[in-house]
Amino acid sequence: MHANVKPAVPSCAMPAKIVRAQIPRAHSIVTCQRGEQIYAEGDATDKCFQVSAGAVRVSRVFANGGRQVVSFHLAGEMFGFEAGPQHRFFAEAIAETRMAVFERGPVQQHLPELLALAVDGMERAQEHLVVIGRQSAIERVALFLTDLSNRLGGTRQLTLAMSRQDIADYLALTIETVSRAITELRERSVIALRHARIVYIMNPDALRSLCGDAASPSEPARAG
Repeated sequence: MHANVKPAVPSCAMPAKIVRAQIPRAHSIVTCQRGEQIYAEGDATDKCFQVSAGAVRVSRVFANGGRQVVSFHLAGEMFGFEAGPQHRFFAEAIAETRMAVFERGPVQQHLPELLALAVDGMERAQEHLVVIGRQSAIERVALFLTDLSNRLGGTRQLTLAMSRQDIADYLALTIETVSRAITELRERSVIALRHARIVYIMNPDALRSLCGDAASPSEPARAG
């Protein structure tokens, strides 16, 4: 990771669960530019990260050149937790992103408090499998937008850091299918597009109704 590195400062936002646990402050604060790699498959899992501004994409690239995006991480969310000694995925900034970097050793001294963060990640991964395994394209896109809104405090205006190709690779769809689903939601007056990457949710109830049984509020561990 080639990033602008600064010493940690006490004012760095931390998830409420970690604040209560009094985990040592971040080892450093880094700023990554859009497209910059944070870690690669095979890198040591000796650090974890918290986004304070921007957004991060975690993905896996297959031998045939295909890509599966497995998660996005927004401001206030932590990532980089994996069970083994080496990462199995790639993490990249999808916008200019400022992050706190934590050495894994000191953080692991507070495993009971970190369990909730791990459970959040597991639940999100399970919900993602349900989405790509059972739902139609428009349902997947509706759930994606609903999830983003929930994670951003219920806001109805979403500024998307991720591209439509990122969304397609996350939802296991083609970019054309994602675009058609967004167009259909707009034509139904469920959403409005104020810019290519600015989505306004006009009818939150209608959007949630398209999500089916998978529509459950996301409550990741965030800064208090």
